[in-house]
Amino acid sequence: MDREQQVVAAVEKGLFVDGKWVGATDGRTFDVVDPATGQTLCAVADASPADARAALDAAVAAQREFAATPPRRRADMLMAAFELLHERADDLALLMTLEMGKPLAEAKGEIAYAAEFFRHFAEEATRIDGGYQTAPAGGARFLIARQPVGPCLLITPWNFPMAMGTRKLGPAIAAGCTSVIKPAHQTPLSMLALMGILDEAGVPAGAVNCITAMDANAVMEPLIRSGLARKLSFTGSTRVGRILLEQCAEKVLRTSMELGGNAPFIVFADADLDEAVDGAIAAKMRNMGEACTAANRIFVHASVIDEFGRRLAERMAALRVGRGTEDDVKVGPLVDAAALDKVQTLVDDALNRGARLLTGGAAVPGDGYFYPPTVLTGVPRDARMSGEEIFGPVAPLTPFETEDEVVAAANDTEYGLVAYVFTNDLRRALRVAEALETGMVGLNQGVVSNPAAPFGGVKQSGLGREGGAAGIDEFLETKYVGIALG
Repeated sequence: MDREQQVVAAVEKGLFVDGKWVGATDGRTFDVVDPATGQTLCAVADASPADARAALDAAVAAQREFAATPPRRRADMLMAAFELLHERADDLALLMTLEMGKPLAEAKGEIAYAAEFFRHFAEEATRIDGGYQTAPAGGARFLIARQPVGPCLLITPWNFPMAMGTRKLGPAIAAGCTSVIKPAHQTPLSMLALMGILDEAGVPAGAVNCITAMDANAVMEPLIRSGLARKLSFTGSTRVGRILLEQCAEKVLRTSMELGGNAPFIVFADADLDEAVDGAIAAKMRNMGEACTAANRIFVHASVIDEFGRRLAERMAALRVGRGTEDDVKVGPLVDAAALDKVQTLVDDALNRGARLLTGGAAVPGDGYFYPPTVLTGVPRDARMSGEEIFGPVAPLTPFETEDEVVAAANDTEYGLVAYVFTNDLRRALRVAEALETGMVGLNQGVVSNPAAPFGGVKQSGLGREGGAAGIDEFLETKYVGIALG
């Protein structure tokens, strides 16, 4: 058995319910596929609605005792898990690469990033505060307490299979909320490995439960509508987010939604082009472009678009495409055949509307779902990729002339997650940052994600924030106690 087989074999393939590994009640399983080869890695349990309900029942039963756990004890659990993630980073990174496709170095970077959420929220666990004040009329006192929301449902995507889990589980555990987490069916192995780590770190039975399933709606909708859970946190598409919000409305569940993006990346004429190209590579090529924060619309001032396009195409063309386990590979496969087909369709549409190809432009023949780094210039604003998430390694360049013009174009979308601005004019930077309708802005940098910062968007990019001090607030309710003194 080679190392890849050993890493896959070491992961439990069942459901994690009430501190135990169990199979699906009807014995069903589904396959996990390596997107670089199209070959099956293993099979994992395919939960039924009854299995999912058992997991939620376990979370409900554990809630009172877990909420009463001292904050320092919950912090210690998270710190123990933080250390275990680092100790096992090599194996966890390989597991992620096998099930998701990203290059090994990038996967290892995600493990470190994922671990930081546990460290950050370990610190936040001991800082949950409240308040005490005199009533304005003087005859009473106000006591303000922060308490756990209660049992939570957590749904994570396939593109960051470890970090999106720790970004939700970290604050839930820190706040004293129990949970049921469901990873994407394409990438369940990272989450199953994380369950083993949390169990080893001392998280009590029932406090964290994990179900894997092919049919997400069939297992999650009954849990949402049961009224037993008090919160749903979801990361995924805006389309699915809207459906979940409708389901949550019936029982008025607290929701956190990190949804789609259509990030503008703006390069002004006075920008440092080397810095801007570096930023574009970071913002576009992280995770092969399969990220909600990916630069989706790259607006470049008309006076520098040709030079910027030349430099970017040269850099993109030099990135090696291949299986993420191979040396020097920078671009792995897309997650599945549907993702590959979508990217090709969007590129063809832009070319048919007058865009010009600078590099790439056609899927790599052979096994796996590989698409080369691609740069298009002169992409018209009515191209489909100007309004849809590309979710692939395609950089579309569109020229602009004025600040007002580009801000209006950047805001002309239903999404509002993140924007990137490159300029050496401080006044312009502040003007544009304030004018952009997004929850986050990267000024002269192509990466904004940080566990200590509030991550989230406006408009149809979501509700609430993950990370930072705001991240734990999403899992806490505020209780006011009025005390009469006489």
